[in-house]
Amino acid sequence: MGILEKIAEIEHEMSRTQKNKATEYHLGLLKGKLAKLRAELIEVKTGGPKGEGFDVKRSGDARVALIGFPSVGKSTLLSTITDTEAAVSNIDFTTLQATPGRWEYNGAVIQLLDLPGIIEGAAQGIGRGKQVVSTARTADVILMMLDATKSHLQRPLLEKELEAVGIRLNKRRPNIYLKIKTGGGISYNATCKQSQLTEKFVYTLLHQYRIFNAEILVREDVTIDDFIDVVVGNRIYLPCLYVYNKIDAITIEEVDKIAREDHTIVVSIEQDLNMETLKEKVWEYLSFLRVYTKRHSEYPDFSEGLILRQGATVEDACRAIHKSILENFKYALVWGRSAKHNPQRVGITHELSDDDVIEIVHK
Repeated sequence: MGILEKIAEIEHEMSRTQKNKATEYHLGLLKGKLAKLRAELIEVKTGGPKGEGFDVKRSGDARVALIGFPSVGKSTLLSTITDTEAAVSNIDFTTLQATPGRWEYNGAVIQLLDLPGIIEGAAQGIGRGKQVVSTARTADVILMMLDATKSHLQRPLLEKELEAVGIRLNKRRPNIYLKIKTGGGISYNATCKQSQLTEKFVYTLLHQYRIFNAEILVREDVTIDDFIDVVVGNRIYLPCLYVYNKIDAITIEEVDKIAREDHTIVVSIEQDLNMETLKEKVWEYLSFLRVYTKRHSEYPDFSEGLILRQGATVEDACRAIHKSILENFKYALVWGRSAKHNPQRVGITHELSDDDVIEIVHK
């Protein structure tokens, strides 16, 4: 029996099992087996041929992947925002390979990646979907393109396909410490009461994955799915913006209803409706910081800033300028929101904020 058949068999058993307290443990173990099989399915075998048209070199400060069903406006968006001339048509499957585009915004260079339209069952390899959703794992942000005129089932179907390849949308990594050891058995501790996770389930699942020596510390109330994700270890946690296109073809009441959903923006690419807001939202989801540099006794250079990620420190800023700066680093002077007073003398671990100005002082 192949992996796909085993996955189908487990999914069938889960679908006919009632969900209640008595079956929670059994369903959890089935989920563990399913996660293990799906991880094997998406595993890239070294030495094998790469998917033609999907091996796109990463460039710029960030990568944004456009993913969705056929004919929802991905290629139109790429052609509108970037200088790339993508094939645009009302016919399904016009885009047959990953098409990159260069988008400059607020001083940052963002790579926009137009992925071919996927269909249900993509995570199992139907319609080259396995390569499409796996390429999405390399993105910093996912733009899920949806057609506002079609069924609202598009969104959960796409979420299911991405979840099957280990992509978790708009979620943070569970606060679980797991360290596999060479001896000593399994040590499990939780710092708070668990509503779903039990010690028995932890031991059984780890044995299922052939883990017999490990230290586990759970620092928050987590679900069984959260614990499975940590054990499997190949999960990617990505921000996702749901973009509903073609709002000019539906009523204002329908637009208002869709726009109120979490992580959602409504646009009409052809009519240029709400496009500037879309660009601002993408920038927000990328969590960029702009940090400006200055020389001693000179004004800051606001024409070109350093593009860093939220949580970046003075050390990251030094590396962005040139790695050799760290060798002679003495301290830095910082002006802006991260400084307690202007300027503040800081060390290499000081965390920067958006629009900060930094001056590096050498030894």
